[in-house]
Amino acid sequence: MAGFPTILVFDSGLGGLTVLREIVAARPDAHYVYVADDAFFPYGHHGEDAIVARVVPLIGDLIAAHRPDLVVIACNTASTLVMSYLREAYKIPFVGTVPAIKPACAQSRTKRVSVLGTKGTVKREYTRALIRDFAQGCEVTLVGSPELASLAEAALSGHEVGDGEILAELEPCFVGAADDETARTDTIVLACTHYPLLLERLTRLAPWPVDWIDPAPAIARRVVDLIGKPGRQSDKAGAEMIFTSNRPHTLSRALMPFFGGRVPA
Repeated sequence: MAGFPTILVFDSGLGGLTVLREIVAARPDAHYVYVADDAFFPYGHHGEDAIVARVVPLIGDLIAAHRPDLVVIACNTASTLVMSYLREAYKIPFVGTVPAIKPACAQSRTKRVSVLGTKGTVKREYTRALIRDFAQGCEVTLVGSPELASLAEAALSGHEVGDGEILAELEPCFVGAADDETARTDTIVLACTHYPLLLERLTRLAPWPVDWIDPAPAIARRVVDLIGKPGRQSDKAGAEMIFTSNRPHTLSRALMPFFGGRVPA
């Protein structure tokens, strides 16, 4: 794609920053517009029809306003519902986020994999179809976390989040006995883009070591597949951060690492 593309990254909140970080590393020359739909956060608390009715026209408004070359839906809950509607309605490339069940089951040695997502993502037929198609003999445990996305958001915003609160959301992922390495969970799919924000703490609090599967690197590779590798480097490409509630964001310094060191406007 000639020139510097504009890439719009959309999420219910700040979780999509973990995806943005990988895409910025892959295409540092692009202009980024990050949109957090905080006016409707958390998506897991809304019904499926309400999410579709919210997101499809909102993305249309954002495309009209920012004219991106590509849109990334950096949210599992939204992606499992709206991608077909978006592709039908708008003629630009979309990249969604789906639970990384296939690579997790392919690499698990004990054949015990857990999928940690929002309640909406784990109950969705889309997720169950991925398990049917790609479990490859694995025993897959679905864990619907009611609060972990909100805890990740709070932690990034500088609020105190206790270890006990995180562990309560995490513990159901660990199936088997801690002292039996051959038959316990060894791989956990992070099926919400908020969760990698807490990865250091998840790793520290885990009852035993596991592999954590974050979809962000695969999403960044897909973006590069669609719009090409960077041309000449530019450090002038800008970045914008938009909250649908129109609240001003006071997180500039905390956000800079996700935007490749830039301060988002």
